[in-house]
Amino acid sequence: MDRILDRGASGPLYLSLPEIAETVLGALQDGQQRFQRYELHAFVVMPNHVHLLVTPKVVANRWLGPLKGFTAHQANEWLGRHGQAFWQDESYDHLVRSDAEFERIRAYIEENPVSAGLAVEASQYPWSSAGRPEWRLRP
Repeated sequence: MDRILDRGASGPLYLSLPEIAETVLGALQDGQQRFQRYELHAFVVMPNHVHLLVTPKVVANRWLGPLKGFTAHQANEWLGRHGQAFWQDESYDHLVRSDAEFERIRAYIEENPVSAGLAVEASQYPWSSAGRPEWRLRP
């Protein structure tokens, strides 16, 4: 599934619009700094999906629901859409069980734009923690 999403060959590519990608990044930063709902370790906003590596400080429906709700509202405003879903209802989550697994997932997330052919180097992709390392935290 990741390979299909990473190619960005199907479905809406709304997240490739800089205004919408920046909206998602701002909301991610607010979730960490302003609302203290999680520690954000790695992220990437791809054209049709988002990867996050977080340590939550509250249950998922107290941080993921507000994040998706706010960004959906803002994105739909940018797109001139009303009453339409922006995000899929489901999300995929995974418990990280070791430092090695943490590093593997972090690297996967940050290298995602390179694998998808969106950047030559991860640090060149502006909508990721590789491109904005000051946002990344590690406990």
